[in-house]
Amino acid sequence: MQIVKGDGFVPGPLLARVNSPADLKNLTELEIEQLCNELRQYIIDLVSVKGGHFGASLGVVELTVALHHVFNTPVDQLVWDVGHQAYGHKILTGRRDNFHTNRKYKGLSGFPKRSESEYDTFGVGHSSTSISAALGMAVASDYLNQKDKHHIAVIGDGAMTAGLAFEGLNHAGSLHTNLLVVLNDNCMSIDPNVGALKEYLTDITTSHTYNNVKDEVWKQLGKLSNFGNNARQIVSKVQLALKTSLLKQSNMFESLKFRYFGPIDGHDVTRLVQVMKDLKDIPGPKILHVLTKKGKGYKFSEEGNETIWHAPGLFNKDTGEIVKVTPKEPQPPKYQDVFGYTIVELAEQNKKIMGITPAMPSGSSLNIMMKAMPHRAFDVGIAEQHAVTFSAGLATQGLIPFCNIYSSFMQRAYDQVIHDVALQNLHVIFCLDRGGLVGADGPTHHGTFDLAFFRCIPNMVVASPMNEQELRNMMYTAQLEKNAVPFSIRYPRGNGVMVEWKTPFEEIQIGKGRKVKDGKDVAILTIGHIGNNVTKAIQQLADNKIDAAHYDMRFVKPLDEELLHQVFASHKKVITVEDGCIQGGFGSAVLEFMADNSYNAQVKRLGVPDEFIEHGEPSELYEEVGLSPKRIAEETIQFLSATKKIMAG
Repeated sequence: MQIVKGDGFVPGPLLARVNSPADLKNLTELEIEQLCNELRQYIIDLVSVKGGHFGASLGVVELTVALHHVFNTPVDQLVWDVGHQAYGHKILTGRRDNFHTNRKYKGLSGFPKRSESEYDTFGVGHSSTSISAALGMAVASDYLNQKDKHHIAVIGDGAMTAGLAFEGLNHAGSLHTNLLVVLNDNCMSIDPNVGALKEYLTDITTSHTYNNVKDEVWKQLGKLSNFGNNARQIVSKVQLALKTSLLKQSNMFESLKFRYFGPIDGHDVTRLVQVMKDLKDIPGPKILHVLTKKGKGYKFSEEGNETIWHAPGLFNKDTGEIVKVTPKEPQPPKYQDVFGYTIVELAEQNKKIMGITPAMPSGSSLNIMMKAMPHRAFDVGIAEQHAVTFSAGLATQGLIPFCNIYSSFMQRAYDQVIHDVALQNLHVIFCLDRGGLVGADGPTHHGTFDLAFFRCIPNMVVASPMNEQELRNMMYTAQLEKNAVPFSIRYPRGNGVMVEWKTPFEEIQIGKGRKVKDGKDVAILTIGHIGNNVTKAIQQLADNKIDAAHYDMRFVKPLDEELLHQVFASHKKVITVEDGCIQGGFGSAVLEFMADNSYNAQVKRLGVPDEFIEHGEPSELYEEVGLSPKRIAEETIQFLSATKKIMAG
């Protein structure tokens, strides 16, 4: 990776000396506190002008410094959950001077990535994987007789709501591996956390009984450094004190055979260092509960809307004003907002409609329905599998759930879609946001597989709108009683193409496409929003005297076979375009139709190649994979030129 250093960002004097965690080992308490201040300021300086995730990394500055000060990383394995909280980690592990390229095309990834650094022990981007991954590392260390290695999973309280986190806890508690789970408790994921676990952790934090016992526990732990080989004996006494107290709050973790410690102030770096040094001497699985504040140390984030400051974009670091470019002309809305307002409109007409999202109410715009109809819209936490099966349960009782999940997150609930929805042919409507290449979040968040993995499921309708009007009409069509089947609608991140988007609802016949433009030289078949790039490409082709037809198929399953018969009867050159994976997707479906009906045509498929696409601006990525208007036009010209040569030969 070619990265330019510097870019004008000047770290504080202590931070400038830290080129690896080894440089933290001999710092004094005062120097560690100063380093935390400098690291926090460096993140503010960079993110304010370069963009990226903000609040999460500010909230774990002290925790990050303490972990790298106490543990021998990368020999000791540190796993960050989700990874948007790992900016400080990256800066302290040799990437400070390159950090201005974070999330930029060909630059550093916004998430930990194994190929980027030996300190990134596990690639992340989706939540709740850290405990299972760190446990696997710990078991491997035991097997390889590497008994002195430590394994630390840093997981947020929001990520704890996913089933995978509990699966990891359940397994780890039955083993005796050297595993430390740091529970970063800030009551936030992107939006405020929900559910019983959040309330449970709040009870622990505020319990007077708990805090009285806790003070005595930490007094005992504070003696560990003076007891040498008797550390285990001290821990046993502490553990007995916890179990015999009235401390009901600790029972959940204790019942899973984890030793529970905390909660402690996650912004007191001196305290964190002391506690972690003590915990290093305690064998077996442990949980350290730390209390942090998302956006800590930047007053506008602390005092403002924490959801907005999760990833605010560019902002004035001195005033807290988020930079917004006001266009001169009215702009089309975001697809997510079209969904958000349309589901409310439909729900006002149809009392059976419910809304479900796994921890993405603002990202999906279901928060609009949650505000208007709080008893009919549910944020179920970071739990995609539960979101799908919960929706299936609603559908068995005659309700019509709209389950809104990001395309890449839907991958986590694939079994539930097949087993709990499609197999039972239940009326669940999946709205897949962030279809296609999403941009700076990169390969962990690109939604490129849904067309392929949904079209192979029996009973499933697979649709994708080219514009906002089609999205509204697909949502309207999907909720009609006569269309009571599993129904998926995928659309991209970002803005649509229609300023006047709020059009009257019209039913779309399932499996019915449309001809956008006639043409004699080549037929271009598209699915979804990428069709707008084809419209622009066709204008460029016209300048080259190429007359291209354009068909917006709208459905991958069922295909509009009547329209395809027309296409193959009149065109010997056909191009399919999709912003999903080329293997098994829309183009493959068209080829299958052609083969099944014995048509003889030359077909070229354009889509996302069989590789993981890195991060960058969407325009850069679509140019790279050949899906920008310019590249589509070039590919079409090349295809027609090649076919002419074949015909001439």
